[in-house]
Amino acid sequence: MGVLAGFFIVVASVVIGYVMEHGNFEVLWQPAELVIIFGAALGVFVVTSSQQVIKNVIHSVKAMLSSRQYTENDYVELLQVMNGIFTVVKKQGLVALEPHLDNPQKSQLFSRFKNFMSKKHALYLTTDTFRMIVSSKLAPYQLEGLMESEIESFHEEMMSSSKNLGNVADSLPGLGIVAAVLGVVITMQKISEPPEVLGHSIGAALVGTFLGILGAYGFMGPVAKKLEWMAEQEKEYLDVIKTVIVAFVGGLQSQICLEFGRLRIPEVCRPNFLKMEKLLKGSKD
Repeated sequence: MGVLAGFFIVVASVVIGYVMEHGNFEVLWQPAELVIIFGAALGVFVVTSSQQVIKNVIHSVKAMLSSRQYTENDYVELLQVMNGIFTVVKKQGLVALEPHLDNPQKSQLFSRFKNFMSKKHALYLTTDTFRMIVSSKLAPYQLEGLMESEIESFHEEMMSSSKNLGNVADSLPGLGIVAAVLGVVITMQKISEPPEVLGHSIGAALVGTFLGILGAYGFMGPVAKKLEWMAEQEKEYLDVIKTVIVAFVGGLQSQICLEFGRLRIPEVCRPNFLKMEKLLKGSKD
């Protein structure tokens, strides 16, 4: 809702300001310039994007409309998941994790944490990493390197959507000028017409510049920044998983591993030590 609310404010501000100056909306309606600017922008996007990137952008924009900021509860639940895993390992050994890892949707260890289960990449990172731990002897630095590589790959995939839309945003002002220049060319063909006709035609030409700049800085640019912000949030969340698991493989006690993870949480979402201890104790019970 925040994204749609922001777009509404942008449009409302422009429209209200235009009305205050007694602007004529008929002049702003220029379908031909919309076709020139946004049709060419679509072409730029297709040229600069692979088929997979186009799919990622569509998926990311859909996620953006329903996304929310990560909260303390998201991270608390993540640490509760890790605490549950460590409890199973402590009581039954690493091998006891295998049925939970093979089918987390039906595992009581994972399935009761609905929010965590909805974060597919976090779930896959967790289960795949513990599979490696169960089946092989990896040094902490080796595991950390593998997890960092996986997280960076996922982050780059998410950032590709932001970068490509950023390229489109950068092109829109220039494409607006192209539309304006074509409008001026058409105006010059009417040079013998009365001043009111020429004025209307020049105004219509300038609408191209207006639409290009508004599309870039009022819509496409903010969308690209929003997708970048979403990618950074996802990376921060996955980094907490990495920190906890690497500490575990390093032989530290589970409580210390979870504390490492808590300290890795962004400060705005980080629960304090006593609250985290109480929540984890309740989860264990």
